[in-house]
Amino acid sequence: MKNNPDAIIIGAGVIGVSTALELTSAGLKVLILDRGSVASGTTSAGEGNILVSDKEPGPELDLALRSRNAWFELDEAIGGGFELEAKCGVVVARTELGVGKLRRLTTAQRQHGITAHDICSDELHELEPNLSPSIEYGTYYPQDAQCQPMLATARMLSSIKNRGGEFISGATVTGILVQGGRVSGVVTNRGRFSAPVVINAAGTWAGPIAELAGSYLPIAPRRGFILVSVPTRPLIFHKVYDADYVANVASNNSDLQTSAVVEGTKSGTILIGASRERVGFRTGIDFTVLRILAQQAIELFPILSDIQLLRAYRGFRPYAPDHLPVIGEDPGIRGLWHNAGHEGAGIGLAPGSAQLLSDGILGKSSFMSSDAFSPSRFTAELAK
Repeated sequence: MKNNPDAIIIGAGVIGVSTALELTSAGLKVLILDRGSVASGTTSAGEGNILVSDKEPGPELDLALRSRNAWFELDEAIGGGFELEAKCGVVVARTELGVGKLRRLTTAQRQHGITAHDICSDELHELEPNLSPSIEYGTYYPQDAQCQPMLATARMLSSIKNRGGEFISGATVTGILVQGGRVSGVVTNRGRFSAPVVINAAGTWAGPIAELAGSYLPIAPRRGFILVSVPTRPLIFHKVYDADYVANVASNNSDLQTSAVVEGTKSGTILIGASRERVGFRTGIDFTVLRILAQQAIELFPILSDIQLLRAYRGFRPYAPDHLPVIGEDPGIRGLWHNAGHEGAGIGLAPGSAQLLSDGILGKSSFMSSDAFSPSRFTAELAK
C-alpha cells in the first residue's frame, strides 16, 4: 500500500493522526509519515486541554464546540484508553477590571452555545476549597474537558492500522512533488511515495513543509513551559486559570507572557502553566519563567507553597499570526491540504479540524464553513 495510498499525511501528532482516522473511516487508504515517532512533537508537550472556556465567539469557538463533543464520540468509537475526563473548568478574576472583562466574555459566550455559570465566593470555594480566600469571583464551565494526548494519539493510530492505514516513523520529508499545479507525492529519506492528496499536518514545521511545495504558511513556534509537582493528595479538582489567560492566548506580543493555569491529574501530580513567548526553537530551560509560573500558581492556591516540584518541560506551539488554525486546500496547489497552526489549542480542536478537512477532501458538506481557516488568507503575503 505504501506505493499507492489515497492520501499521505505529514505529521504523526494529534492533528495528523486524527485526520488520518477520519479519512480511513471514510474508506481511504492512508499513509502517515513523521521524522520522529508518534506524538513526538507538540502533542507530547501539551496538557491535554479540551477547552471552550478560553474561546471568544467566532469560528474557532464553533470549531471548539464541535471538537469537544467529537472527543467523547471518539472515546466510544475506539474504546477509550486515553483518560478522557469531563473535568470542567473554573476561571477566576481578581480585580474589578478582570471581573468586568470576564462578565462581558461569558455574556457573549452564552449566546453562542457555551454553558458558563458566573459564581461568587461561596460557590467558588465550594468547588475549589484550597483556592486563595482573597479570590471572590469566577466562572464555572462544565463543558471543559481533558485527555492524555499521547495516549489519545497512540490509540487513534492503532485504530488506523487496524483499518489498513500505515505509519512510517523516521521519515523526513525533503520534497513535495508537484506536476501541472497538482501534488503527486512526497520525497523522503526513506524513499518516494505517490498520492493524489498530501496533507501538511507538521505542526510548528508546517511552514517549511509548505515551502517545499512552493507555497507559504506564516506558522512559527511559540514556546511554553509546564511545571509538574510530585504526586500528592487531591488538592485541585478542576482546571483553574486566571482570566488573563484568555488575553494572553489572543496576544500577538512576542515577549514573555504568563498567566496561572493549575490542575490536578489522576496520577496525583499537579500541572502548572502557562507561558508563551516567541523565541524560535530555543530549547533551554528558563528558570526565570519557571519561578514566575510557580509564584502565580501559589497566588491562586497558597497550599502549593509546601508542594515539591518533580520536573518541568517545554513545548513549541504552532502559532499563526491571526490566531486561527489553517485548515483547507492550498490556494495554488491542488491536492495539497493543510491542517496546522492551532497553537496551544491543537488537542482540543483536533477531531473537529480533522472532520472539517476530511469533508473538504471528500467534497462533503460539513458542520461549519472552513472559510475563516482557509490558507488562501495568506496569499497576499506570498505575493510580496
